[in-house]
Amino acid sequence: MLQRLIDTALMRNTDLQAARIAVEQSEVALKMAQKAILPSFYFSPSGSIANFNSNTSKTYDVPLQMNWNPGPIGNYTNKKRAARAVMLQSEARQDAVRANLISAVAQHYCLLQLLDRQLGILTATDSLWNASLDAQKILWQNGKIYSTAVNQQEASCLNVKTQIVDTRRNIRTIENEICRLLAIHPQHIERNQWGRHPILPMTAENISAALLANRPDVRMADYAMEEAFYNMQAARAAFYPGLSLSGSVGWTNSAGGLEINPGKILSSIIGSIAQPLFARGQLKGNLEIARLNCENLRNQYVQTVVNAGNQVNEALADCQAAGEKHGYYLRQVEVMRDAYRGTHELMDNGKATYLEVITAQESLLSAQLNEAMNLYDASCGVIELYIALGGAAR
Repeated sequence: MLQRLIDTALMRNTDLQAARIAVEQSEVALKMAQKAILPSFYFSPSGSIANFNSNTSKTYDVPLQMNWNPGPIGNYTNKKRAARAVMLQSEARQDAVRANLISAVAQHYCLLQLLDRQLGILTATDSLWNASLDAQKILWQNGKIYSTAVNQQEASCLNVKTQIVDTRRNIRTIENEICRLLAIHPQHIERNQWGRHPILPMTAENISAALLANRPDVRMADYAMEEAFYNMQAARAAFYPGLSLSGSVGWTNSAGGLEINPGKILSSIIGSIAQPLFARGQLKGNLEIARLNCENLRNQYVQTVVNAGNQVNEALADCQAAGEKHGYYLRQVEVMRDAYRGTHELMDNGKATYLEVITAQESLLSAQLNEAMNLYDASCGVIELYIALGGAAR
């Protein structure tokens, strides 16, 4: 069920589609940067008719023009590499959106399973407590207990009923949120029952630090630093001379104001080299700004790696804590169930008060809900670890 929901989300989610479009745009920009070194060709035919003293002059020009402006030495290579870094950032960003989408669907699915389990616990508790309430009413009618005990039991039953209503409302909310992630209309979400999945032990020794390189945010920070480096190199290349070539070849019958028939082939080529001498400090300023940007992005990269390591440690700690508490919660439920049964028997024999019974039954309900919540926390810890290690981006 979960896999089917994830597949639907990956196919329909609008945020992921927007990320895909951004990748395609960056790929187009890279192709443009790769072709920037090529010359440009223009075809611009023209003609004119002039009449002077009853003499008509007809001239025409059919040229093919070429312009080639590679710019300063190294400028093309640096801009091309910077464009490639931008494209890689877009791909990493798409991986981040995909991983977060999978995580969101999985967490909401597990939350639905938790709410289903809590609803089952509350429904069973409601049935059990209603039976206990009926029994206490009989005891009260026979004068064996006070009406206070009946009122307390009824209040507990009503509290469970309100929790059932709230749980059903929460289920509806989570289903709507999953539908939003899947970009579909609100509807019931099919799901499996939450079985007793074993909580696998996890330690820091199981995790390799090299896995952090799979994280989209680490890769984005790396590619951003790469882009800034090549932009700085392009700013440095602006100090070097730039080459420019232009030329044309075509068929014309105009030669310096004279009409020549038939027409002849006319060709020309012009080359120039421009060396910047004084640009009002703009070249130095651009280089310094690019250098500072490199330094800033280098610091951001370091912080991104630190944050990634912390997130992995937090996710591992959550998994370990849930695993340690799992056995305690199971034992607590078992103990509280025995305590609830024993307290009921003591009350039937007049050796326990109604307050002890109510305390025992509420403690049992709390233990059951806590045990279910701990399983959900363990699942969320695994999902968070999935995200912390890159979300299977590679």
